[in-house]
Amino acid sequence: MKYLPNLSSLIAASAVFSLLMGYQPAQAQVAYGSYVGVGPTIGLTDGIQIGGVLAFRYKLLEAPVSFRAQALIGQNTAVVPTVSYDLPLNWQTDAYLGAGLVLTGGDSPSPVGNKISFALQPGVDYVVPNSNTVIFGNAIIAFDAYRDGGGAAVAVQGGVGLRF
Repeated sequence: MKYLPNLSSLIAASAVFSLLMGYQPAQAQVAYGSYVGVGPTIGLTDGIQIGGVLAFRYKLLEAPVSFRAQALIGQNTAVVPTVSYDLPLNWQTDAYLGAGLVLTGGDSPSPVGNKISFALQPGVDYVVPNSNTVIFGNAIIAFDAYRDGGGAAVAVQGGVGLRF
């Protein structure tokens, strides 16, 4: 009986120690892979047109789907919202194919034309390990993209983003 207080103290100390050893702080990742980024764009049709791109991606947590939007700024501005299917290649890299619209106005062409049109967007996102940096690259292929004569427009862009 004289060892009972010591034994109960030892059991209580062991329980507290085991809880502390297994404790890990929770880290919420609301939208792993979502980012906003900037970089250059090059329009390859209707002459070479160099401009800038502002890119946004929101990745859904449970599905391999992302909502994307890019603003291409050249002689004219175009906004390209897309929905993409993401295919993970490894822990840091996703390849994707998006479908959406080119929204543009005015008479002068943007890097992807001067008419509202359907677009496909293949691309790759790479997350730099142990950082919040994303390197992205993609192409936008707009169909029936010009008011005078239709035709497709192609722009290639890439850049650096910050994950959130």
